[in-house]
Amino acid sequence: MIPRLVIAAPSSGSGKTTVATGLMAALRGRGLTVSPHKVGPDYIDPGYHALATGRPGRNLDPWLVGEERVAPLFLHGAAGCDVAVVEGVMGLFDGRGETDFASTAHVARLLEAPVVLVVDAARQSRSVAAVVHGFATFDPDVRVGGVILNRVGSDRHEELCRAALAEAGVRVLGAIRRDDAVATPSRHLGLIPAAERRSEALESVARLGELVARSCDLDALVRLAATAPALGDTPWEPEAAAAPYQKVVAVAGGAAFTFGYAEHVELLRAAGAEVVAFDPLNDERLPDGAGALVIGGGFPEVYAAELAANEPLREAVAAFDGPIAAECAGLLYLCRELDGQKMCGRVPGRAWMTDRLTLGYRDATAVSRSLLTRPGERFRGHEFHRTAADLGGWSLFRWEGGGDGYGDPLLTASYLHLHWAGSPALAQRLVSSSRSPSVLR
Repeated sequence: MIPRLVIAAPSSGSGKTTVATGLMAALRGRGLTVSPHKVGPDYIDPGYHALATGRPGRNLDPWLVGEERVAPLFLHGAAGCDVAVVEGVMGLFDGRGETDFASTAHVARLLEAPVVLVVDAARQSRSVAAVVHGFATFDPDVRVGGVILNRVGSDRHEELCRAALAEAGVRVLGAIRRDDAVATPSRHLGLIPAAERRSEALESVARLGELVARSCDLDALVRLAATAPALGDTPWEPEAAAAPYQKVVAVAGGAAFTFGYAEHVELLRAAGAEVVAFDPLNDERLPDGAGALVIGGGFPEVYAAELAANEPLREAVAAFDGPIAAECAGLLYLCRELDGQKMCGRVPGRAWMTDRLTLGYRDATAVSRSLLTRPGERFRGHEFHRTAADLGGWSLFRWEGGGDGYGDPLLTASYLHLHWAGSPALAQRLVSSSRSPSVLR
């Protein structure tokens, strides 16, 4: 039995990330081992969660991996922990389309976890109780165990909100005053990733922990977490979906490539691969013995000039004759150019920044054979970018209203972000296609 809480809110912008990250840091400060989780496909928040807890931030996304895997993935990530904190996404009941599928409420039901509702109390007092009452009674299978008031303006404001919530029969577990000092800088896709501002991010997380520790009833929150029942599922095991191949897989990292799910590396290792990181901004050569490359998501558009300036590595990637799996940022890096800056040229296309945000889940069908895809296979993924790419009419995936991607027997490159726990064959295909170390000597 793993004590656990889901931190939710009526809407985006209410303070979920502030409270969830601060709570993780505050509980760790009490000597607890905290397991951090994030509902949905988000890559950025888990980076701050990892700083707060000292453990990998993990995603729980029923759309990407299937609802039957959510509890097993949670148990896998939370093994050995004293308490788990799950940060929600958007509003509590906001899911895909007209349903609450893949919503915070959906994940809370799958985990049988109590929900703590973070409510932005600015510009309201007694009305807070009406909002909370509606959320607490909307779905009887979602248990709202208490409220944390955010952006409280004064002692009097807090008294009014607490009195109204007491009438509604909902417990207040914390009241956080407005504090501009805890703001985290953002840009075109949200918060700036923690990996790009590690020292400042550590300071931000420490301040959030102090803020939550002095503003919230940590003892009551821990007691609420302990009311979650034992889950009857078996923990997910990457080894169960893999066979050993003993290959070396190089995974892009550094400031320009910060988006990735922890389970991807675990699945590669379970398939027998040694996983080695490389930084396309600073490394001038690929890791020794690399038999395959994984170039995931991130912000190459922010670092286009620096990536272009690292000509030795660009040439090494262009000449690499092993398998390459690339998503979004990886696609851009493999194109001939990005915003006029020369990239690797492994993909015959060019890319550029736009003013339009492309965001959403995709139910995609592979229309071409590539390293990771077979025609007719279906994949659930998501897009999250403000760039566009001209691939000369080539398409690897199709979905309602669109499609994209480029591939060949040694390459899969697309804007589509996939969670390999939902399609574990992808890791096996990559590793089994990689070059053997003996070939490299």
